[in-house]
Amino acid sequence: MLTIKRLSLEDARVLIAGARAKAEEIGVPMCIAVTDESGQLVAFERMDGGKITSTTIAQDKAFTAAGAKRSTESYGEASQPGKPAYGINSSIGGRLLVVAGGIPVVVGGQVVGAIGISSGTPAQDSECAQAGIDLFLGQL
Repeated sequence: MLTIKRLSLEDARVLIAGARAKAEEIGVPMCIAVTDESGQLVAFERMDGGKITSTTIAQDKAFTAAGAKRSTESYGEASQPGKPAYGINSSIGGRLLVVAGGIPVVVGGQVVGAIGISSGTPAQDSECAQAGIDLFLGQL
């Protein structure tokens, strides 16, 4: 029998608040998705002005980070031609994303969920995702 730890809705709200605060600070309205450890959506917010196409991208970044238990940025590096995960982004109907902005949430060495951000540059998306995680972990 397994005991599974996962993010609650309130945890997801904290992650979103941290990401939103950073997005407001840098002046880029974001789409913010939080999933549980299995990649299932727990909460989502599209800030006013967040790109409509980014709603799906943010959710898929969080799905990828949770399911793969690694950042989407690291998948991007590993999926280049000649690298061990080349072509992985075409898996699961193209749902695996290899662009920065999806980061797993790790508590006690265990992935309990993930956050995915989209609407800015990959670096901005990642920065906002990390800000959400930092706020969440700071409250534990």
